[in-house]
Amino acid sequence: MSNVEQVTLLLAEDDPGHARLIQKNLRRANLHNEIVVVTDGQQALDYLRSEGAYSGRPPACPLLVLLDLNMPVLDGYQVLERMKQDSNLHRIPVVVLTTTDDPREVEHCYELGCNVYITKPVEYDEFVEAVQKLGLFLSVVTIPTGTTS
Repeated sequence: MSNVEQVTLLLAEDDPGHARLIQKNLRRANLHNEIVVVTDGQQALDYLRSEGAYSGRPPACPLLVLLDLNMPVLDGYQVLERMKQDSNLHRIPVVVLTTTDDPREVEHCYELGCNVYITKPVEYDEFVEAVQKLGLFLSVVTIPTGTTS
């Protein structure tokens, strides 16, 4: 895939332990992309829109969002909904990466427009394996260019 190395990953994860594990295991899967970590939903939207603490930041393009659902300020559902309603952000792929495995929540996320829904396993070894598999998946997926204006 020609653009995989240029894709910036926005990791919206409020648990610092999970964020470190995700980054570490994506690297172990030989994913060398830039990973930007934000700890709440408002920071995620600010980054995507180059607002707030990120004002003046040139838009990263292409982008892919790894989104936890249970975050402070704005939760992942609100971030996903606002992204998909925003004409500048709606094409950015979103991978929901969360501990919630309730089928109603899974369905709700797909209705809101997520592209992939992954349940984070509770057990450490399973969590590590799941993130490494995610890294392998991301290494072969093609991301649209020009996903933000």
